[in-house]
Amino acid sequence: MRILRSKDGKVLASNFAYLSSLQIASYIFPLISIPYLARVLGVDGLGKISFAAAIIIWIQTIADWGFDMTGARNVAQARDDKKEVSKIFSDIFWSRIFLMFCSFLVLLLLLLIVPKFRENYVIILFTFLYVPGHILFPAWFFLGLERMKYSTILNVISKLIFIVAIFIFIKDKDDYILQPVLVASGYFLSGIIALYFIFVKWKYRLYKPVFRTIIFTIKGSTDVFINTLMPNLYNNLSVLLLGFFGGDTANGIYYAGRKFGQVAYSVLNTLTNVFFPYLSRKIEYHSLYAKFNLGVSGLGSLILFVFAPLLIRLFFGEGYGDAIIVLRITAFALLFTNMDSVYGQNYLIVLHREKLLRNLTIVASVCGFVIAFPLIYYFSYIGASITYMVSSLLIGVLPMYYALKIKRTTCV
Repeated sequence: MRILRSKDGKVLASNFAYLSSLQIASYIFPLISIPYLARVLGVDGLGKISFAAAIIIWIQTIADWGFDMTGARNVAQARDDKKEVSKIFSDIFWSRIFLMFCSFLVLLLLLLIVPKFRENYVIILFTFLYVPGHILFPAWFFLGLERMKYSTILNVISKLIFIVAIFIFIKDKDDYILQPVLVASGYFLSGIIALYFIFVKWKYRLYKPVFRTIIFTIKGSTDVFINTLMPNLYNNLSVLLLGFFGGDTANGIYYAGRKFGQVAYSVLNTLTNVFFPYLSRKIEYHSLYAKFNLGVSGLGSLILFVFAPLLIRLFFGEGYGDAIIVLRITAFALLFTNMDSVYGQNYLIVLHREKLLRNLTIVASVCGFVIAFPLIYYFSYIGASITYMVSSLLIGVLPMYYALKIKRTTCV
């Protein structure tokens, strides 16, 4: 109660209210769009979208380079120094632009040499528009400043544009190609508005790029980048392998089964994001935050498991019945991935233990990478579900074990 009555507590409550509003919107909007897209585009259409998104997530992860966490942390710790905050923003902005162009060149090369990529080059290139839109909208900066009001409003605007555009422009199966364009258009608009607030309203500056500084900035966030990149070895790789071994239908089933867990995780991630800048300054309140967060995520996992048949049939239709087993296999991954957020991002990274978290993530991700190939080759989307569940278990339990060990030895 003392926390809530303090100035920091009021900021936390305000940020939680705004981020909760955002996550409610993030929950409601898919409930509107998913049934429509599932029926209009069909399993194959959703599979194509999922395959392209899995490729671009690698590109986006490279462009982010862990700055969503290190940038928010550094801004939170320097937020009273406007010049320093401007420098942090500028260094990260130009670093992400540089990384985006480098990764785009690699993507073009892959489109030329990989037949499956070349076959889907149009939707892959359109989906790439996510990346510059994501860079223009610096949610990490609003998080570091603890001004989530603006981030929430702009995010909701972006999602609202997407929802309205879906019903206007997507009318039949061939319109699946428009989905990534509509998503990106919302990002671009909200990003332009976000930059207006940062540079015009709040008077922060964008300094010119210096190549040496870009390289230094990238190097400083490499451990966190590896930590965010490695889960792709079992997560998005599973979608790519399904595309190669099982085709668009298998990907569509896997997409449907995983969607509710992803939405639930984004809702729970509200607590992670709200507390990250706060815990960067006051780590002593971590235990209280962890108990509440893990309790809620455990309950969420149980709900997903029990109500899987109802959720799939209600929102996707009878043609997606095979997705029920996917949702049930992966339901408790919600709890395990949230353990990683609680003890990895919001504890080990806060304590600047990025290297430890990096190593733990590498171990878990390599295990997922090894089991992905045989499981997906022989068991298709069920194998992908098992891969995700086992990897999530490791990626959640390992950081929790070492974080609790640090707590016992240091009393932090």
